[in-house]
Amino acid sequence: MKEIFTYLLLLILTCSALPVLSQRLPGRLGNLGNMGRGARTGSGGSDSIKFEHRDPFTDSVSIRFKYIDSVRSYTFDSSLIDFFIKVPLKPEYLWLGNNGTATSSLLFRPSTTPGWDPGFHAFDAYAFNIEQTRFYNTTRPFTELNYLIGSGAEQFIHVLHTQNIKPNWNFAFQFRLINSPGLFRSQNANHSNLRFNTYYQSPNKRYGLYFIGLTNALQSAENGGIANDSFLVNKSGAYKDRFNVPINTASGATYSRDPFNTQLKTGNKYNQRLLLVRQQYDFGKKDSLVTDSTVIPFFYPRFRTEHTIQYNTHKFLFQDIAPDSIFYKKNYDILFDHGDTLFYNNIWKELVNDISVYQFPDIKNQQQFLKVGASIQNLSLKRPDSSRDNLYNIFLHGEYRNRTRNKKWDMEAYAHLYTAGFNAGDYRAYISLQRLLSKKLGSLQVGFENANRTPSYLLRNNSGFPVKAPEGGTNKENITHLFGTITVPALQLQLGGHYYLIGNYTYYKNFYEAEQQASPFNVLQINGSKDFRLSKYWHWYADVVLQKTAGNTPVNIPLLYMRNRIVFQGEFFKNLNIALGLDSRYYTAYTADNYSPITGQFFPQDSIRIANLPDIAAFVNFRIRSFSGFVRLENLNTLDLNHFSFTNHNMAAPLYPYPGLLFKVGIFWNFVN
Repeated sequence: MKEIFTYLLLLILTCSALPVLSQRLPGRLGNLGNMGRGARTGSGGSDSIKFEHRDPFTDSVSIRFKYIDSVRSYTFDSSLIDFFIKVPLKPEYLWLGNNGTATSSLLFRPSTTPGWDPGFHAFDAYAFNIEQTRFYNTTRPFTELNYLIGSGAEQFIHVLHTQNIKPNWNFAFQFRLINSPGLFRSQNANHSNLRFNTYYQSPNKRYGLYFIGLTNALQSAENGGIANDSFLVNKSGAYKDRFNVPINTASGATYSRDPFNTQLKTGNKYNQRLLLVRQQYDFGKKDSLVTDSTVIPFFYPRFRTEHTIQYNTHKFLFQDIAPDSIFYKKNYDILFDHGDTLFYNNIWKELVNDISVYQFPDIKNQQQFLKVGASIQNLSLKRPDSSRDNLYNIFLHGEYRNRTRNKKWDMEAYAHLYTAGFNAGDYRAYISLQRLLSKKLGSLQVGFENANRTPSYLLRNNSGFPVKAPEGGTNKENITHLFGTITVPALQLQLGGHYYLIGNYTYYKNFYEAEQQASPFNVLQINGSKDFRLSKYWHWYADVVLQKTAGNTPVNIPLLYMRNRIVFQGEFFKNLNIALGLDSRYYTAYTADNYSPITGQFFPQDSIRIANLPDIAAFVNFRIRSFSGFVRLENLNTLDLNHFSFTNHNMAAPLYPYPGLLFKVGIFWNFVN
């Protein structure tokens, strides 16, 4: 309760500090001229945000941003056709019933990141991270206020504010809250994220400073699934209210639907605090542009030194204050006395120091550079019994990027090698080459990746959680990845493919036992996206993925994944942009992974086959100047005509049903001060 009031107070104070007058609405957001494939945030497409003002001295302002490890700048995606660019959950994920619960991808996406991995990733979709932090550049303060409310008292709040203190100094503040009580017992989720980042460049453009500070407080209750899916057949008795359906965990605990009651009784709580400071100093050549009235100075780096320091803390906790002895004995072989509380946690501390140098071969092309560096990483683990592990890693890294000045070739290549420490022998090599064929034919990208990585710490080491490592230990996973994509803007078409060859794949074979498969297996994935223009205002956006495993594999994935959107869209009455239609998702029947609440892990099973109807949502999205509204009716597919109720539930995983009809309304407002 105190946390909720703290967040609301923070939101109120933030909003009150914004010098915005409601009677001075700032222009309109972009246009709908390229809504097809521009649905990805930060795509850098033409659908950018530009604000028109009556200011006689400044006609408009463009807001651009870049990421910490990129020199390329991007623009906002302001299209209306895809609601999922506004929220953390993405359509290719499954989640365990309601917004904020554990997620897993329906598409095969193995981790290729070498080095230390604590092993907890079920809630990554809801977290802020370093890599996706945006550093903005704007001539005027920019504020974005988002609020969404849905069935079951679901709430989503997002606040972003950024401004340049000086032309060479920008800061950004971002806050996000997801609160979703859920329609079943012990399913409530409460996530909050906070991020502050700033970038400073000295007036002579030689010195640069990056700072990122962020926190993720991720909390999700766990119920172990419903006791039996036969309870869902009852559509008129006590179980018509799905909150009364029995669950597998915490049978002795009492639960409330109060959205302000965020006390965790049974579930996972992950907390992260990440701090990064990066300093750069450039050596190069001065230049200037002389106009009739001013002299504009330039500086072209030829050589750059860089130091980065990171300090991170990661806390992972599971607790059950009223555990069901049958559930934990059956699935985890855990015995405890009546009245005991189950409690497991890990506290990791991480310190990383990195020294890097850059060289720019072409002084007029800052998107071509060679970077090499070395890092030392210190790690500390504290278990519930106060025992500790102290680890370290030393790794080297190199990178080459070149986007040619004519913008026809784009090359990225990088490598990491762990030379000493806990993850010695881990490596990753990646190369991608993209060529602009022509404006009509579009571009072609091909790439190769190979990674050798130590399985996560949770899978192979004594972490204090109830996990049994494979007998005889584990070897390093090896993943080879080939990929290619062709994009044809003239046809609004994108085709791509991925091929994976995986050896020593490590996974959970049940709720608590880990296993490693030595024999290699293959996964082939082919995808396509197309915007079919049916008429002047009607569009059909189709996304299709085919994926197939070969060999003896513990990976279960649907053969076919499809997403289709039939949209009526256009600009009317000068300032009204509208997009309305149907959004559907379908994937073929398969033996979906089961879920382990204590460890937050999905694991393969072969006894329950899940065959869902297509998920169908109706939506109306509109924008008037800088104000956008989203209205959605989700899970129309759950309609039961016999009882006229939305109780034909799809299943996310065995014993984990999705809810019935959900109504959501979202307000998204942007200001330029």
